[in-house]
Amino acid sequence: MSADMNEILDSSKSDILPGEILISVSDLAKHYKSKAGEIRALDGITTDICKGEVLVIIGPSGSGKSTFLRSLNLLERPTGGTITFEGVDITSPSSDINKLRQKMGMVFQHFNLFPHLTIMDNMTLAPRKLLKMSKPDAEAKALELLKKVALEDRAYAYPSQLSGGQKQRIAIVRALCMSPDVLLFDEPTSALDPEMVGEVLDVMKDLAKSGMTMAVVTHEMGFAREVGTRVIFMDEGKIIEEGTPDEIFTNPKNERLQSFLAKVL
Repeated sequence: MSADMNEILDSSKSDILPGEILISVSDLAKHYKSKAGEIRALDGITTDICKGEVLVIIGPSGSGKSTFLRSLNLLERPTGGTITFEGVDITSPSSDINKLRQKMGMVFQHFNLFPHLTIMDNMTLAPRKLLKMSKPDAEAKALELLKKVALEDRAYAYPSQLSGGQKQRIAIVRALCMSPDVLLFDEPTSALDPEMVGEVLDVMKDLAKSGMTMAVVTHEMGFAREVGTRVIFMDEGKIIEEGTPDEIFTNPKNERLQSFLAKVL
């Protein structure tokens, strides 16, 4: 990908300017009932995500990272608190969450490509159905994005014919076909062979350079340190510490964070 990615993404449709708050989360909670009692997957999360920011969320397994990320577009329904996206309280029953989700791209661990559709059809289905783009326009945009990740020659292949790294790069540019205002990444490299991780992270780094707003749950500490503008460390459903990558990785203050970093770095 190159510097002209912005021309293709067209990701500045909202009235929110770079640096302004895009998503505001207040006292977010997600509680479950179990035989052992109440489980607090999220326990009072409060934070903001600004336009152009790369927020990286780290923490041990079971800390609530993915639950928090998936709550941002209500794939997980919180049991308390509010989420405001571009000035709209999306937790309100009156909000049109399906319309708002069109502006919030999501990239999962396991690609979620339709196996019976070609790569081109996978990429153009949502723009044609939801944005009412014409087939030629949708395919032209898809092809331009495929060129940016050096996969234009796979446009009419099927997912089964691609490697894991190629599938995840396709999943990213499929999300970009909707010209989202924010991209949410839920451990996008955790299902990949180690040799394929780098090609996916390179795409994400280029997106960050282009100014795309991103929230990323990851175990890739190198990516968090190099690309993140802010890092959140979660444990037991809470934000334990947050700061710049330098503050988190060079001078962690919380003992739980220090212990976590000692094990993963």
